[in-house]
Amino acid sequence: MCAALTGGAGPSQGQGAFFLCDVFGVVPKNDMASMEHPLFSLATRPDRRILNYEHKGTAITVTPSVKGLATIHDKDILIFCISQLMAALNAGRSISRTLHLKAHDLLIATNRETSGDAYRRLREAFERLAGTRITTNIATGGVEVTKGFGLIESWEIVRRAPTGRGSGRMTHVAVTLSDWLYQAVLSNAVLTLNRDYFSLRKPLERRIYELVRKHCGRQQSWTVSVDTLLKKSGSASPRRVFRKMLRDMIAAQPLPDYALEEQPGDLIYFSQKQGVVERSGARPPALRSETLEQGREMLPGADIYALEAEWRGMWARSGAPRLRSPDAAFLGWLRKRVGR
Repeated sequence: MCAALTGGAGPSQGQGAFFLCDVFGVVPKNDMASMEHPLFSLATRPDRRILNYEHKGTAITVTPSVKGLATIHDKDILIFCISQLMAALNAGRSISRTLHLKAHDLLIATNRETSGDAYRRLREAFERLAGTRITTNIATGGVEVTKGFGLIESWEIVRRAPTGRGSGRMTHVAVTLSDWLYQAVLSNAVLTLNRDYFSLRKPLERRIYELVRKHCGRQQSWTVSVDTLLKKSGSASPRRVFRKMLRDMIAAQPLPDYALEEQPGDLIYFSQKQGVVERSGARPPALRSETLEQGREMLPGADIYALEAEWRGMWARSGAPRLRSPDAAFLGWLRKRVGR
């Protein structure tokens, strides 16, 4: 299980304190501030621009290192770390800003290959995350402070001893999150993501999903102008190209949980796919508290309410079939997840 291992002081204060990541199948979590504001590059090649963004009193400057800006795919590392920390907090465990994790677990959890090239790309992601500097007055945990920081403070890779065929494979990684991001975790300023987020390969699709997840949330819909969406996405594409990419997304409908359509007035309308099914008259199945408690025992540390919402979404997307025993169906679905 996840645990904070310390040298004597509290888990977030003692030198050498670290948090061991080994909870299987945690629910993906993302911090709300980086979902709201464009901190990551959507480029697929090294992006060495200095990004400046201002919206409703929030000002952000993102400065790259020689390796380029951290990308939306690099963010998978932070999502994995946040998810592990939140699972531990929900289970009543102690946590720390420094996390020890297995590179293989991170790659599997974020739907990546585990080839030698994937490990090389992972190292490059750590370098961009540590090198990208952010200056902002974003509030986290109810406090607004203008400060500069890296997305991660430091990182360390442990490899197996080299063999005659080349360097040893990456085994363990230590990551120290920025205090700014760690405070977002402590203040529960995070949102649950659909696991299919990691199946989105196009950077803009990931960014649009983040925005609609943040703004639509549990509401049935969210309407936004193309201009505002372009600004909040952080896309470097010209407006006409950006609109064309949105129309391609409307045709493909790639986003988990949400549908999008174009409306008059240069507006984009997002709606919950599950909500469309529920409006047909089918009521979501109710689960007993005892069932949820059994679910917690099956997946210790997991966010059982997020799992319940995910299961209801699956039920709705499958046509809202009538269930003889919703509790048995939910527990059976959980057993399959444990098996995976």
